[in-house]
Amino acid sequence: MSAHQESRRRFRLVSHTAGAATTGILSPRAGWGVAAFSLLVLLGYVLWPMLRVFTTGLDAAILSDIFRSLDSANARALFNSVWISVWTVVGAGVLGTSMAWLLFRYDFPLKRSLTALAALPLALPPLVGVLAFLFLYGESGILPRGIQTVLDLEEVPFSFSGLWAVWLVHVYSMYVFFYLFCSASLKTVDQSLLEAAADMGASAWRSFRTVILPHLRPSMVSASLLVFMISMASFTAPLLFAGTENFLTLQIYNYKMNGNLEYSAAVSVVLTVICLVFLLLIEMERRTGRVSTASKGSAPAPSPVTSGPTRIVALLGAGAIIVFLALPVLTVILISFVKEGSWTYQVLPQAYTLDNYLDLLRQPDVAKPILNSLQMATMASVANVLFGVMVALLIVKGRVRGRGLIRLLSVLPFAIPGTVIAINLIITFSEPTALSGGAILVGTFWLLPLAYFIRHIPLVVRSTIAALETYDDRLTDASIDLGASRWRTFRQVMLPSILPGILAGSLLTFVTALGEFVSSILLYVFDNRPISVEILSQLRLYDFGAAAAYSVFLMILIGIATWLTGRYSGDRAGALSI
Repeated sequence: MSAHQESRRRFRLVSHTAGAATTGILSPRAGWGVAAFSLLVLLGYVLWPMLRVFTTGLDAAILSDIFRSLDSANARALFNSVWISVWTVVGAGVLGTSMAWLLFRYDFPLKRSLTALAALPLALPPLVGVLAFLFLYGESGILPRGIQTVLDLEEVPFSFSGLWAVWLVHVYSMYVFFYLFCSASLKTVDQSLLEAAADMGASAWRSFRTVILPHLRPSMVSASLLVFMISMASFTAPLLFAGTENFLTLQIYNYKMNGNLEYSAAVSVVLTVICLVFLLLIEMERRTGRVSTASKGSAPAPSPVTSGPTRIVALLGAGAIIVFLALPVLTVILISFVKEGSWTYQVLPQAYTLDNYLDLLRQPDVAKPILNSLQMATMASVANVLFGVMVALLIVKGRVRGRGLIRLLSVLPFAIPGTVIAINLIITFSEPTALSGGAILVGTFWLLPLAYFIRHIPLVVRSTIAALETYDDRLTDASIDLGASRWRTFRQVMLPSILPGILAGSLLTFVTALGEFVSSILLYVFDNRPISVEILSQLRLYDFGAAAAYSVFLMILIGIATWLTGRYSGDRAGALSI
């Protein structure tokens, strides 16, 4: 037996016989060093800027002024934000849960196509999704103008604007959370439960109501809290569709653009407190709301839809949902070939060209936003991976006091809306500080990638924690007992095991940073303007083809990264959860 084979045999023997981890991948000295650095970053760049905004915004005179009456702009903004968020939860919950149940329980025409497209909104950045709805359903969009032409109407039959337009965009983009969470939960349903309900004479509806819904409750509650919090922080849909209606995120933006940082900070405090409450509820539900997934039997096989009329209804319903999901994407692709100035009042564009795409390659000024987004997303993603893996190792495998605080602070950015993060950084780094190396960061290239890094800290941390929680510590002990250093053990034993989780988190970070718009619109300068800001600029110049071409290019990049995320993450719902 060779020396290499003997070492492998001893490694397997030790790994099988070792008890609970006794050595640990982090030495006490390294653990304290990681804890100190993690706290420095989290306290300095996450908590301290938020406290600065709270100090500025928690002014009784300002709060009483901005909420002086129920008819004030900010009172209406608070009502609209809450109202839209509640109905977004209802609409997204009905659509997402229904799709998860129907695709799980029944076999019907177009099921495979619907399953393939069910998570399509994940590949659309918020701005691109809103842009697609604008081209398709806006007052000058393809659908209203088409109906007007076919029916020979004097005016378009409907105008896609206002609160209901914001609601529809939210439902389209956020039902996916209900779909993914409920789909993962349905995989653990025991067929014997449904068979027992059927034997007792329960109808399909009663079985769903009394057996399936209680099983789905934890997933539905988690998705509801998550969707409500994301809807409250929404900025893009209200910006382009709300019209004269006020939203909290729009008030923050408007106050800042008018140079009134004190009032912007006050509204930021209100929005942050609401989101923090829902983050707390999500964490409580995550810890206490899980149900046992133990099953005596296998999951039920899909029931084929055999009745003629029922198959027709199923075909029409599935087709309608497929059109609803795919049409916005197809519309953006179509508009990306439109020649500038060739689409005004017509139903469809009158002239098409490849120049919108060729300009992305041959004109440096046109390609600049793409290069900026790739550069800043890469910088933020690398920083998130290095920091996130280090923090996750400390939280799961470290033995340092205060890990609970670090874990809480690492999740905190998820509860801070992008508009608030931007205001936090503006107020904090508008003057020289030790955290900025004595420089003023406002108006520089570096503030935007810093915002990307802060916003996406939870993604890598949580995905790596999930991977580490399934890692067997006996492998670490076996490696160290055989004489390997902690660094070599991490590199050759632990890292290959947790790499899928790290990759999933890093790709999600890269995806969201590429299409980030909310913080970008408040923090960018001309030299680092990202794709999302350039899309809005082209839209305001009525160069719809160029705006759509940028959007398609962004969708391609995000689609590739999303595919890689799904490939390296076995559970997309888990990767998306906080």
